[in-house]
Amino acid sequence: MTKSALIIGVSGQDGAYLAELLLKKGYEVTGTSRDSDLNDFRNLQYLNIKESVNLLSVLPTSKHSICDVIRKIKPNEIYNLSGQSSVALSFEQPEETTKSIILPTLNILEAIKDIDQEIKFYNACSSECFGDTCGIAADEKSLFQPCSPYAIAKAIAFWQVSQYRNTYELFVCSGILFNHESPLRPRRFVTRKIISTAYRIANGENIRLSLGELKIKRDWGWAPDYVKAMHKMLQIKKPEDFVIATGELTSLEKYVEYAFKQYGLDWHEYVDIDEQLFRPTDIKSGYGNANKAKEILGWVAKHKVMEVIELMTKYEENST
Repeated sequence: MTKSALIIGVSGQDGAYLAELLLKKGYEVTGTSRDSDLNDFRNLQYLNIKESVNLLSVLPTSKHSICDVIRKIKPNEIYNLSGQSSVALSFEQPEETTKSIILPTLNILEAIKDIDQEIKFYNACSSECFGDTCGIAADEKSLFQPCSPYAIAKAIAFWQVSQYRNTYELFVCSGILFNHESPLRPRRFVTRKIISTAYRIANGENIRLSLGELKIKRDWGWAPDYVKAMHKMLQIKKPEDFVIATGELTSLEKYVEYAFKQYGLDWHEYVDIDEQLFRPTDIKSGYGNANKAKEILGWVAKHKVMEVIELMTKYEENST
C-alpha cells in the first residue's frame, strides 16, 4: 500500500527537501502552510515538486485545524517542521516564537492520541536546546541548557513528545538537529547571507557584509542529508530520539573565509563587525555526536561544512 505522509510546515527548507525525498520513495505527500492560497511555495517550485504535493491550509496552533486535516488524509506519518525558526528573531518575538513551537506539537500529539494511535510522528527539535557545549560533542544523554526563547520552546516541545511516548505508548520521536544549510535558506540566515553577499561583491556590487561575533563555532551540515535521518527515525521498530550532526566544529570566521575564497576574495576587505548583531546570550561552541544515529539508523552526514559552502556557492551562481 502507498504510504501517506503529512508535513506540517512544508514550505520551509526542511519541509521542501523532505517532501522531495518522500515523493521519490513513493509516498502520497500532503503539505501544509497557514494559508496555502497566499503561499507561493517557492522552495517546492525550485525543486520542481509543487504539483506533486497536495497542499492544504492548516493553522498548527489550532487543535481543531490539526484534527480536521488528520481525519481528512489519514496519514501514516506526520512530520512537524512548523514554527518560528530564527534564534535571533525569538529574542524580539518571544511570545510568538513560544506559541508557534509548543502549541502545534501539543495539538498533533493530542490528535494522534484521540484519532489514530498508529500514526508515527516526527518532531523537529534543535541543538540550540543544549546551549553551549563547551567544545564537547553533545549526544542524546547531554543536558539541555537552552539560552534563547527559541531553544526554551524547543526543549518544552521535546519533553512533550517524550511524555506522550511514555504515557500513551505512541510512536513519537524527536530529531535533535544541529545546524543544516542549503540554497533554500532565506537570506536572513547568516550562512546564506555570507555566500550571497560574497557573490554580489565578486560580480561588481559595491557593498559590505555586516556580521556579529565571528568566533562562534558551529556544526554545519547539508539539509538534504538531514531529512533522510528524519525519515529513517520513523522506520525503526521502537521510537527513539536522535542527535543528527556532522561531528565537525567550524568557526564562523572560517566559514566566511572559505566562502569568500570561492570567489577569489579576501574577506577582511569586505566584512564589518556590528555589535548590534550580537545576541544577548550567544552560544560560543556547539557540535554533536551522531553515533547513535549511525548505529541504529545507519545514518551518517555525507557532506561536511566545506562541501556545503561549495554546493551553496554553485547554487548562487546558477540562480542568477
